[in-house]
Amino acid sequence: MSSDKAAVVLVSGGLDSATTLAIAKSQGYACYALSFDYGQRHRVELQAARQVAESLGAQEHKFIHLNLDSIGGSALTDTQIKVPVSGLTDQIPVTYVPARNTVFLALALGWAEVLLAYHLFMGVNAVDYSGYPDCRPQFIAAFEKLANLATKAGVEGHPFKIHTPLIHLTKAQIIQEGLRLGVDYSMTISCYQPSPEGYACGVCDACRLRAGGFRALGVADPTQYISPSPF
Repeated sequence: MSSDKAAVVLVSGGLDSATTLAIAKSQGYACYALSFDYGQRHRVELQAARQVAESLGAQEHKFIHLNLDSIGGSALTDTQIKVPVSGLTDQIPVTYVPARNTVFLALALGWAEVLLAYHLFMGVNAVDYSGYPDCRPQFIAAFEKLANLATKAGVEGHPFKIHTPLIHLTKAQIIQEGLRLGVDYSMTISCYQPSPEGYACGVCDACRLRAGGFRALGVADPTQYISPSPF
């Protein structure tokens, strides 16, 4: 394996991670997709992740099971906490999952070190997003520094690079780039509380951001909603 062109790419099954995988592939990386079954209420996204990774030609697709629902603290991992549907606010919403991206990146880093893959791709965004602190450039920079202090590869002169190609893009710009690269967004699901069949609720923050991106771009939204689209 060429470590220069091998990358671990976090793939959730959503719009952003699908676009990120397509970008990594377009840049010539041999992509190793990594998804997490972490106790999320929207586990249907894992089916989407499998389809996306296969359609975009991932070298391998690994699923890791975690029990973040055992600590709760988020509407995504605790069914007793309602997913907010009133729109974005200036506050960090209850859909924030404590330490999720820190845990995800740590495990991605471990697999990357085993693979001798010194590039990690993650589809975080700090423009059209819900305000999660672990989606900001400051967090990514801090984690990259940690990665190169805490690993055998890092201290032996093989530094890791965390790529976040979407971090400064609007949702419309993300969709535009994905369409240019041939991403089939009908495979993806971004909803926080989809039906068991994979239909989106249309009113959670993730649905609003996704729909707004398609609307701003003037492109048909392939999302399937539980009821006729409210947008």
